[in-house]
Amino acid sequence: MNVLAAIPSPTQGVWELGPFPIRAYALCIIAGIVAAILITQRRWVARGGASEDVLDIAVWAVPFGIVGGRLYHVISSPDPYFGEGGDPLRAFAIWEGGLGIWGAIALGAVGAWIACRRRGIPLPAFGDALAPGLLVAQAIGRLGNWFNNELYGGPTDLPWALTIYEWTGTRAVVGPAGEPVVLGTFHPTFLYELLWNLAAAAVVVWADRRFRLSHGRAFALYVALYCAGRFWIELLRTDPAETIFGVRLNVYTAVVVGLLAAAYMVWQRGRPREVITRGRDAADTAASRDHAAPAVAPGTEGPGDGEEPGEGPRRRHEET
Repeated sequence: MNVLAAIPSPTQGVWELGPFPIRAYALCIIAGIVAAILITQRRWVARGGASEDVLDIAVWAVPFGIVGGRLYHVISSPDPYFGEGGDPLRAFAIWEGGLGIWGAIALGAVGAWIACRRRGIPLPAFGDALAPGLLVAQAIGRLGNWFNNELYGGPTDLPWALTIYEWTGTRAVVGPAGEPVVLGTFHPTFLYELLWNLAAAAVVVWADRRFRLSHGRAFALYVALYCAGRFWIELLRTDPAETIFGVRLNVYTAVVVGLLAAAYMVWQRGRPREVITRGRDAADTAASRDHAAPAVAPGTEGPGDGEEPGEGPRRRHEET
């Protein structure tokens, strides 16, 4: 096995900037969120929405999503926290990595629903604009797993095998010779998912343009495609996870959620694309403007009874 021919992994995932730790995992998550917001803004405006809607909704959806992602991770991989020798307090150490996408999407959707309701925006329409950006965000986020030397598959000597080091939690263990201790080369499942997500994002964009998907169908397509990829990638992973009858919990989740997404697409087929009204704030502004407009009696022509706007008040002032 030629380790030098394999894909290298970083030997450090955290850098100290004075008293502040700079964590690659966190930077990747933040970069993914920014990318999702920018892509969604472009798609939402193209659908008739207001650009500021996206940031307002993100303020609700992102914190909810982070909490949901962490909850799912802890539930699906409980041993490091509640197993023998585990530390329950580490369940709150989100900076160490560990976010389950299923929980992030589920609880993030709750936050998005609250924000959409406040702005008078239909959640399915916003989800359609969001779908490709989410996939790109997930792809960028997977780079955090690379920095942490985690979520790899079984051993392999394929040309794209991934070098994995013995890890302390923040950096590679250094041997007596001063070199990082290599555990071996493994399937880079983080890379498989990254590439799958980018390909799925392209498919969603193409299908949305080709078939003018609406009423949540673009979002459902995202879910179905992601689940299809996650199903086979999950079968390659070897990291600790909760299992049912010897099969990882995430495999069952991918099957159930993917089938539900496919069923939703069939259920909603043929519906025309929604007309976006630019949110509740725009509607309130328009209503206030209409309410404040002066009433004009039938047969009259405006402020000066037939004169140019503004001419009547000026003439009255001159005559006073």
